[in-house]
Amino acid sequence: MFRLQLTRITPRISRLYSTINSSSDNIYDVCVIGGGHAGCEAAAGAARTGARTVLVTPKLTNVGELSCNPSIGGVGKGTLVREVDALDGLMGRVSDKAGIQFHILNRSKGAAVWGPRAQIDRKLYKKHMQDILFNYPGLTIHPGSVFDLVLDHADLPNSTHGAKITGVKLDSGEIIPCSQVVICTGTFLSGEIHIGLRRFPAGRINEAPSIGLSASLNAAGFSLARLQTGTPARLDGSTINFDNLPRQKGDTTPSPFSYMNSTVVNADNQVDCFQTSTNPATHKIVRDNVHLSVHIQETKKGPRYCPSLESKILRFEAKEHHNVWLEPEGYDSNVIYPNGISCSLPEEVQEPMMRTIPGLENVKMVRPAYGVEYDHVDPRELGPTLETKRIKGLFLAGQINGTTGYEEAASQGIVAGVNAGLAALKRAPLVINRADGFTGVMIDDLIVKGAEEPYRMFTSRSEYRMTIRSDNADLRLTEKGRNAGIISDARWSKLETVRRDIEATTAHLKSISLSPQGWATHGFDVQRDGVPRSAFEMLRYPGITTSSLKAAVPLLADIDPQVLLRIDIDGQYSAHLFRQEADLRVFMEDESLMLDPQMDYASVPGLSSEVRERLYAVKPTTIGAAKRMEGMTPTSVVYLLRHAKKTFHARAA
Repeated sequence: MFRLQLTRITPRISRLYSTINSSSDNIYDVCVIGGGHAGCEAAAGAARTGARTVLVTPKLTNVGELSCNPSIGGVGKGTLVREVDALDGLMGRVSDKAGIQFHILNRSKGAAVWGPRAQIDRKLYKKHMQDILFNYPGLTIHPGSVFDLVLDHADLPNSTHGAKITGVKLDSGEIIPCSQVVICTGTFLSGEIHIGLRRFPAGRINEAPSIGLSASLNAAGFSLARLQTGTPARLDGSTINFDNLPRQKGDTTPSPFSYMNSTVVNADNQVDCFQTSTNPATHKIVRDNVHLSVHIQETKKGPRYCPSLESKILRFEAKEHHNVWLEPEGYDSNVIYPNGISCSLPEEVQEPMMRTIPGLENVKMVRPAYGVEYDHVDPRELGPTLETKRIKGLFLAGQINGTTGYEEAASQGIVAGVNAGLAALKRAPLVINRADGFTGVMIDDLIVKGAEEPYRMFTSRSEYRMTIRSDNADLRLTEKGRNAGIISDARWSKLETVRRDIEATTAHLKSISLSPQGWATHGFDVQRDGVPRSAFEMLRYPGITTSSLKAAVPLLADIDPQVLLRIDIDGQYSAHLFRQEADLRVFMEDESLMLDPQMDYASVPGLSSEVRERLYAVKPTTIGAAKRMEGMTPTSVVYLLRHAKKTFHARAA
């Protein structure tokens, strides 16, 4: 049986790139801590603003590492990737190069719940991410571990912050001066790994946790709590019998994540995944040994939507089978990732347990499964830019904010990094709200409601999901990014072309109107009510697309198929979008009513002590955010708005 060898790894850095600094002679505007998905997007985003940026990470060879599953995207998550790309981020473009199977989840349902997803080659993803970052303009990569924050506690006029960032201190004693810091430590913040009853400090296997930063944040008064996650064993693919297992193929025509790409690199070389499932024999072994799992015995919150096998079996006692997806980790790797059986059972139990699963009767582990427990900060300590309310210039992104998943981390990273860069340059912030995208929904949920358990993005979390779909992230966000100065000329030109084509083609479709009899001559059976219908209105009918309208509208034959697909979706949702636009107007009215973050809630008459306590914890910046707080009553909102208007007029006078 495979035995995990716990070793201390000393980084070996090859001089393969020109942006690595080993000294801190330079003064930077922004320091990003951590080279995971949040850190990569934060570093690139800050650099795109024009801020002098340094990314500090212990092992340069691990920058862009896929720590857990070898996939990007999914329901809700795929939209986040598209939004990162719309802001000129990296994840979508790198996934298009490293993807080895592409699939749109929920394709049979409406486009509002489509989930672009790709199986990823781990080595290719890391290679392409490093190729970009290690040569990124304005970005320096610095090997090291940050031990502490360097703060100035001098009084800050007109600010609620108790201190401001002036730099970071490495465990070597070296100080890197900067005015903004973005912490993207993932599971490394006082991370502890659990295998059976064994527990030892680590953020990932054989990688030391970040202990000093936890102490630094705690000393600054931040509210820290513990969360849990886990990862399944890695399996030797040569010991798996795939013959009788259902096969999942990729889409015949892959859909790229990036709006800059019309296809993906490995479109003609996609791999298959396979499906199997647990059974009563599997569950018996888990139940018989669950008392040997310290990860399960303790009461820390784990992910509800990606639970461990132990949690699924204990929570759903009557269910006899749980799906397991066998996912290849790359073209030149024989390792298989068994998605669905994350656990923290003792090593000697894991292999016998997996051998009860069809296809895995003779399986051998390459690496055992384990659980991870780590510190996170109450995200209600943050504002909408992801800057902390306690320390000016300190931003947090990723799992430190209580989220789980690569995509959630990346979208927070780009917002935090861009805003850190903008703050350093004294420019207006980039704020993405609930109406702008899933990124805004996630950030608003976090800073208003907190995270009692690891937060994962779903389409159902958005009340405006018909307008913030995976197909239109560029139309929603790229212009906001351009105004913030983070969008390349090439991407802006691409957006202008696409937007012009969509608008012109849509106008043409609306200009062509036929009677029911007229549409019947083109083979379309519509109600004979005498009411003329435009070609655009015809897209509301099931089965009618721009492709089927080409005979009636010859111009469509000359339009880019990707543009036509987007027009199809707009047409299908047009009736619903009209109603949702009214909801969006109400939302924007509430969001435009700003609240003073320094408001003394004790002086607001009529508020209960419970509501005051919640307001002090969240410090909402708009009436809309106050309304969405848990425990906030309609009467309390009226009192708050009345007080805000009164104090505003008093200050104005």
